[in-house]
Amino acid sequence: MSFSRRTLLKASAASAVLGGLGAPHVARAQSAEFTYKYANNLPDTHPLNVRAKEMAAAIKSETNGKFDLQIFPNNQLGSDTDMLSQIRSGGVEFFTLSGLILATLVPAASINGIGFAFPDYDTVWKAMDGDLGAYVRGEIKKAGLEVMDKIWDNGFRQTTSSSKPINGPEDLKGFKIRVPVSPLWTSMFKAFDAAPASINFSEVYSALQTKIVEGQENPLAIISTAKLYEVQKYCSLTNHMWDGFWFLANRRAWEKLPEDVRKVVAKHINAAAVNERADTAKLNANLQQELAGKGLTFNQPNTGPFRDKLRTAGFYAEWKGKYGDQAWDLLEKAVGKLS
Repeated sequence: MSFSRRTLLKASAASAVLGGLGAPHVARAQSAEFTYKYANNLPDTHPLNVRAKEMAAAIKSETNGKFDLQIFPNNQLGSDTDMLSQIRSGGVEFFTLSGLILATLVPAASINGIGFAFPDYDTVWKAMDGDLGAYVRGEIKKAGLEVMDKIWDNGFRQTTSSSKPINGPEDLKGFKIRVPVSPLWTSMFKAFDAAPASINFSEVYSALQTKIVEGQENPLAIISTAKLYEVQKYCSLTNHMWDGFWFLANRRAWEKLPEDVRKVVAKHINAAAVNERADTAKLNANLQQELAGKGLTFNQPNTGPFRDKLRTAGFYAEWKGKYGDQAWDLLEKAVGKLS
């Protein structure tokens, strides 16, 4: 998923570089005792970076210039894999990463991406700000990283098609759909008897155009930016997966900060995350109207039958086995019985 987003966002790299590389987002104070780098893979204009700039300014002000947070958006410091390596080694001090990608290091981190687990944002935040999020953060810390309390929003994923709207699981039978290169996606769509094809995002537009695949799935922001509405006719608001970004810190760098500075930094990062959630939800709501105006036909299927199909196909049982009883019980405590 991360790769797809990166490729897509190269289109906005020019503006991000102009806004990001030309001049630091936060003016450097001569007296800064700690200058830390924060890297992410989103464009300068994404709500995450808009809120991060506010957060950096607030931290600088409250620490009287002692702490200077430098923001590097849009993969300026490398790919997600590169930056995960850098956050572990201390090459960067802070990094936001999707739980689905972080799962390469912390297997439990992808549990928020389980198919049709979350019916709505209220349930997401109940889980991720509650016991399930606390469990995942504990696993992240066991892997040697520090992590902030609040997860940032990347959004729910929707299903598009050139051939038909997806109203129920039976519409996915034999459906040729592009998925990211990830066991979780392939496993889920195979459970629907679909024909998932792992295709790099850079090839998705042409694969849809030439009908190598009929459909794909992504958050509305990516469907819009990649202009997939030009080669897709229907958008089914399946909300089949939710994903967010964990705000990670290098442990040595974090422990080097005095306790009072740590408190200020964490307070503003977590507050910015909550604001970004509201921004992202609003952005997605506006995008639906915009995409409808560009010719996409929207439908809102009932998710119950999709859950039932995954249950009978053994998908939930399989992933419960992978995550373990403790993590799965915490997920079900928030979303209800799945397996």
